[in-house]
This record gives sequence, structure tokens and C-alpha cells, in this order.
Amino acid sequence: MTERYLTRILRPRRLQRDSMSRERPSPLVVGAGLVVLTTLVFAVFGPLIAPTDPNATDLSIGVSPPVPGHPLGTDALGRDVLSRLIVGARTALAGPVLVAIGAMIIGSVIGVVAGYMGGRIDGVVMRWAELMYALPALLIVLVVVGIIGGGYVTAVALYIILIAPFDARIVRGATLEQKPRAYVEAARGLGLPRRQIMLAHIWPNVAPVELANAFLTIAWGITAFASLSYLGLGVDPGTPDWGRMLSDGRRLLTENPLAALVPGIALVLLAASMDLLGNAFFDWYTKRRGQRP
Repeated sequence: MTERYLTRILRPRRLQRDSMSRERPSPLVVGAGLVVLTTLVFAVFGPLIAPTDPNATDLSIGVSPPVPGHPLGTDALGRDVLSRLIVGARTALAGPVLVAIGAMIIGSVIGVVAGYMGGRIDGVVMRWAELMYALPALLIVLVVVGIIGGGYVTAVALYIILIAPFDARIVRGATLEQKPRAYVEAARGLGLPRRQIMLAHIWPNVAPVELANAFLTIAWGITAFASLSYLGLGVDPGTPDWGRMLSDGRRLLTENPLAALVPGIALVLLAASMDLLGNAFFDWYTKRRGQRP
């Protein structure tokens, strides 16, 4: 009877775990992963993959629709749109990734300390986060970059400072959830230093939440940096960039509409794909936690 009882209890859990392990990502998530992977390959190996020099001009051709040798046509200076699209993936992805990493590092440290220590430190961090919530990040970057210059590098530094409080608030909330748990109480009972408890025990348990948020930060950063480039305040003039290509291509809608449509579609696909991957990663982590006995 004992064997039958154990079999009856354990079988549903085993079946549930087997079904979860066989669960496959949706076609949307797979497509999003392919978009991000392709963009990453373009960002790393763009100059090697591009069929022509993205900065090579040919005024004798000027703007033209798709022709042999130029599958997406050329822009007003006769530059190949496809080559500029491939090489432009670097600036489209580099800035948002740097912002996400920088904000994640700063926000994680501050958020874990604030959530675990509480008191005055927590109050200062929360007031700082609320102040950043009230400030329009894009407008601040536009004003600062427009006045002091610096372009892309300055924009990356400013966005890290402005976005870090959002990450700190997320990590703080996750830390408050972990703080009363048994493993933290056991670490305290063993006399472990607070720094070790925060970094070696609490942080690994809140890191997946912050990593999922990093995907959303990248998605936001893609549109933010494209907006700067569209307004002429991002990358240097002449640099292949999807936002600047979109700005320059809007004047060519009658001669070569692909010069504007393709960069715009690429921006939308990349931002949406990052958002889908972030949500998929968070759902996977939530289900994985639910499987733990």
C-alpha cells in the first residue's frame, strides 16, 4: 500500500515536470530570437558582411530604386542602402546594450543594499528613484547633448544615470521579497557578514528579474537612440545608423521609399523582439520557480 500511495503522489509531479521540460517556445519567441541574433551578427561582423563600402558615394547614380548590385537602392549620395543597414546595426544595438548593462550594475548594487539595509538608505534611494521617474529622460538628453555636445558617448552616459534608479527600484522590491526567507535567516544565524549575504546569497536570487528587465531596457534604448539620431544629435554625420537613415530617407519616399521604410521596419522589429525575449525569459523563470518543491 505504501508503494501505491507514493506512486500516486509522485506521478503527477513527474508528469508536470516532463511536460514543462518538453514545452517549446512559441514561434513569436523563436522569430524574435532570430531577429536579435541576426542583428548581433550584423553588429559584430557588419563591415565584413556588407556587399559594398557603406560610406562609398557615387554621385553619378544618386538616389535610385533597387537595381542590380543595390538590392535596396541607394540614397541621395549614391550610397548602398543595404550596406548601410547592415553596418548600422552596430550603433543601433551598442548604445542600448551599454545602457542596460551600466544601469543593471548600478541599480543592482544600490537596490540590494537599499532593500536589505532599509532605514535611511532605503528612503534616500526611493526618493532618488521618484525624482528620476518625474524627469523626461529623452528631453534631458536632448538638451544636454545639444548644449555641451559629445553625441553618442554623452548620450550613453546620461541614459545610464537616468535609467539606473528604475533598475534599483526593481531590485529593491525583489530583495524585500527575499529578505525574510529562511536561507537569509540561516546566513545571519551563521554570522556571515552583511556584504556576503547581499552579494553571494540574495543577489543570485534576484538577478533573473533584473536580467529580464535588461531586455526591456534595451528595447527602450533602441527607440531612444534612434530618436536622437533622427534629430541629428546621436552619431556623427555620415555614420551608418538606422535612426539617421530614417531621417535622411524620408526625403526620398518618391525616388526610393525603401531608404526610409527598411530602417524603420528594422527598428520596430528589433525593439519588439527584445521586448518579447524579456517577457519570455521572465515567464520561463517564473515557471521554473514554480516547479521547485
